[in-house]
Amino acid sequence: MSGETDGEQEESRVTDRSLTVTGAGLAGMMWIGVLTAVLWEERGSGHMGAALLLGLDSEFPPYPFTIQNVMWMVFFLGFGELAARYRAGGAEGAQLAEGLLPEDDVVVLRQQELGPFYERIRKSDPEGSYWLQRLLTSVVLQFQSNGSTDQVNAVFNSLVDLFQHEIELRYNLLRYLVWLIPTLGFIGTVVGIALALGEAGAMFAGAADGGAASPEAMQDLTRELGVAFYTTLLALMQSAVLMATMHVVQGREEGALNRVGQYCLRNLVNRLYEQR
Repeated sequence: MSGETDGEQEESRVTDRSLTVTGAGLAGMMWIGVLTAVLWEERGSGHMGAALLLGLDSEFPPYPFTIQNVMWMVFFLGFGELAARYRAGGAEGAQLAEGLLPEDDVVVLRQQELGPFYERIRKSDPEGSYWLQRLLTSVVLQFQSNGSTDQVNAVFNSLVDLFQHEIELRYNLLRYLVWLIPTLGFIGTVVGIALALGEAGAMFAGAADGGAASPEAMQDLTRELGVAFYTTLLALMQSAVLMATMHVVQGREEGALNRVGQYCLRNLVNRLYEQR
């Protein structure tokens, strides 16, 4: 593949990633805006939904810069990545309907007969973006170069392993985001507990001076503790949803690769006739 084609592919991937990040960011801001419109009247009332979903009762950091809002943005970024991976898996599987190879049970392919199939495969994916075409072109070129089915099988197995590793690499950012959300939740918990301890210290200092702890002070203390644990609770729910969806989408991509490998093995590798 030429350097120009590689550059075009890289530019296309960067553009897709930029669109994904932008769309996910806009969706996250819209979701936060909808929640704010619904729950704003509950601010300061100790409403569980307002404190859990948005941190409206949080004193530090103040709304709209709460830990919950940051987690929502990360959550939607993760779903943007999952949407991109879902589309990619569907596009890979759709290549099987192109009919690039004979699918009957009687055709045998000789070394000199592979030229038309190679041209058809190249025309269906000039940039070499899909697993199916990349796998087929590599197998055809290998067989045309030496006519050895043993070498073809070795190349086929190596490429399938490389494609599987490629799938794993594509999910590195998602794994980081799934780890980041609980981390942000724990940070919010630590901050909330620190603020609650400050409230408790002031309250007990007043009691030591002969005063009595007021109900308002106790209410502030319990509110700070609630805010502290709400961030972790929301983080655990978000990461659970994101992780479950990630496994489903990754399974879809791996299933597409499995079908591509079976198609190539059944309709090309097993049809090659090695002339002795």
